[in-house]
Amino acid sequence: MQILDAKGVSYDLVQSESVEGVQRLTRMLVNNGYTTLIIVGGDSALNDAVNCLMDMEQSVRERVALGLIPHGILNDFAKFWSYKENNIEQTVDWLMAHRVRSIDLGCIRYRDKFDNECHRYFINCVNIGFIADMMNLRRQTRSVVGSRRLSWIVSLLLMVFHRMDYKMKLTINTETIQRRVMNLCVGSGPGYGQTPNAVPYNGWLDASLVCQPALMQFFAALWMLVLGRFLNHKSVFPYRTHCVEVHEAPHALVAIDGRVLDRPKGSFRITIAKEVIRFLIPE
Repeated sequence: MQILDAKGVSYDLVQSESVEGVQRLTRMLVNNGYTTLIIVGGDSALNDAVNCLMDMEQSVRERVALGLIPHGILNDFAKFWSYKENNIEQTVDWLMAHRVRSIDLGCIRYRDKFDNECHRYFINCVNIGFIADMMNLRRQTRSVVGSRRLSWIVSLLLMVFHRMDYKMKLTINTETIQRRVMNLCVGSGPGYGQTPNAVPYNGWLDASLVCQPALMQFFAALWMLVLGRFLNHKSVFPYRTHCVEVHEAPHALVAIDGRVLDRPKGSFRITIAKEVIRFLIPE
């Protein structure tokens, strides 16, 4: 926080180590009249704050601007806006300029294991299948290896021995798809490279459906993901839509902005909410 002090910024600092804490602190600050909230963290922390704001009245959201200083592993949403973890001073300058844009959010609506109707908003993407499984494995390996980055590497290696395809039935636009799928990513943002053309202000969702590739094709797809050419792979089918209906995906895990969701019961739906959050963007 030395940069904030050096620039004469007036601020209050609160810290949380849990999902419930982020949401509790967000609500507390808004109820106490704060109109600019800056999240220091990654996609998951920002997701928690966004979902707390979406539980409030529209009139409350319209007076709150949400900003981000990236910190951690999954900072895809920050990268989209050119916020960089290694250039905090530039990020602070942009935040101080207070340039606000209303952005879209994705929303997944589902039933939990107790048959309760639930929903969760996302800033970046929902993954169903392989990527969600890898994120779940990363969470488990991190408790053993400690390092965040090392846990990603170990998880990727272990996934070679895990299930790589899932029977799904989906409807995207007017097309119904029933086949074995490796992963479905639905993004209102860049989706960790899987929906690279998605932008959080055009009122659309992008979806990339990865069908079951052979092992060597799998590694080729990963390499194309690194190069930013993921959609060019022959096993990847891209879509642009307002709604994705998942009728069946009984064995596939679901991850929202990098955090694994409790397995939904039955079918679920992913839609777009247009211009619902005021977000601080670069100049």
